[in-house]
Amino acid sequence: MKHQPSLAISLALAVTACHGMITDEDDQRGAGSEEDTVADHGDNDDTTSGNAPMVSFDLSESDAVIANPERGYYVGYDLTRPDRASAVRASGRTLAISVVKLDSYRDRPLDSTLLAALDAGFDAARANGFKIILRFSYVSDFGPDAPRSVILGHIDQLEPLLREHVDVIAVMQAGFIGAWGEWHASTNGLDNPTDRAAIINALLAALPPSRNLQLRRPMFKDTFAPGGALDASEAWDGSDRARLGHHNDCFLASGSDYGTYNSPVDAWKQYVADDGRYTAIGGETCAVSVPRTDCASAKAEMERLHWSYLNQEYNRDVLAVWQTQGCAAEIDLRLGYRFAVARVAHTERVAPGGILDLEVDVVNRGFASPFNERPVEIVIGQGTTRRVVRLAADARTWAPGVKTTLTVRLRIPAATVAGAHAVALRLPDVEPSLAEDPRYAIQLANDGAWRPATGDNVIVDALMIDPEAPGPRDPGANELVELR
Repeated sequence: MKHQPSLAISLALAVTACHGMITDEDDQRGAGSEEDTVADHGDNDDTTSGNAPMVSFDLSESDAVIANPERGYYVGYDLTRPDRASAVRASGRTLAISVVKLDSYRDRPLDSTLLAALDAGFDAARANGFKIILRFSYVSDFGPDAPRSVILGHIDQLEPLLREHVDVIAVMQAGFIGAWGEWHASTNGLDNPTDRAAIINALLAALPPSRNLQLRRPMFKDTFAPGGALDASEAWDGSDRARLGHHNDCFLASGSDYGTYNSPVDAWKQYVADDGRYTAIGGETCAVSVPRTDCASAKAEMERLHWSYLNQEYNRDVLAVWQTQGCAAEIDLRLGYRFAVARVAHTERVAPGGILDLEVDVVNRGFASPFNERPVEIVIGQGTTRRVVRLAADARTWAPGVKTTLTVRLRIPAATVAGAHAVALRLPDVEPSLAEDPRYAIQLANDGAWRPATGDNVIVDALMIDPEAPGPRDPGANELVELR
């Protein structure tokens, strides 16, 4: 899994062991001070912090397809048929789209039978370890939709379900209006800013603030929440603008993606590209359009726009082009995020109650970052004993195409027994109902790191806890904590 330090480096570490001691007074300065920052000397294994000698090594990356949560190809799932939920994970996918048909409710409230079926469908998704891309629609072609008053009443009825099952809703698409719920060809005249705004406001109020609501065309968002694309200062701040993402259900189908973008097309694409750094972007293809659907164009556009998910079942002609041209496997790997640890540096030996300095270089090979909050934890374990600390970090900030260095100082509990301990990086779901379910944790693309029983990614095989290790210690420390 990793390259161990050479004998020469080990000797160098021994020479440096008498240097770099820090006092308890230094420790109180916190992780933000210059003295407490682990120096970044690349792969130089004699790196030292103020605590004790450091050791550094590289980890090898895997090229395996990983069924990670909230990313990748999706399949269909009828939310009213919980008996079919097991087929989603069996297909190798963690995302399913549920377009709930409300054809028979165009002129009346939703009944208890439907609401109970939806409740069971969400429960089945949770039991089977996947999440849902959710949309409601009154028509699967160009037939009639529902009046605004009916739609708002249905959203009000659905709010308790959305809040109860937010843990397994990856993202919601605005839906309701027009053909396929894609916000065009409304038979009730809802194709206007006023009615769209009323429905967006109702959906944002009903959907818990932790979740994105996707709109079918970027112009709809700009009209509802003007001000241009999001920037880093607005990212994830809970505002309406920060919660509105984009879905494109005719991706690559023409120069404008069948009207997804107004003129100037490239300006609107850049709007989505900038938004896509902080919101959910996904959808489906709908027609072959050479050269846009060719591999080179498709990959470049997914990378630029930060695509997280794509329909595996439609359009099959487009998907066949990618198979023939040889980029299908790469797209499967890179949709959404793909995290791998490139390098780890850590304190060579730590005393019980002492300080572990840890530096982890994470690379993101995917097209996007996670679009929902994703905690970062460090796990230190020996046998069946696991100590876990949640860091002041969020994997949403680990941008695609970028190396992110995670620099951490941890206080080791004084009761930690001497000997070799594994150190793992864990990226669980933020929702308490799923936090301990390894199916919802992120697996790193590193050979031999994944522990499916716990959702841990082991990045250090043997951290030595040694009572004789140098450095300050706190004999009263009773839990693993991050020093800030």
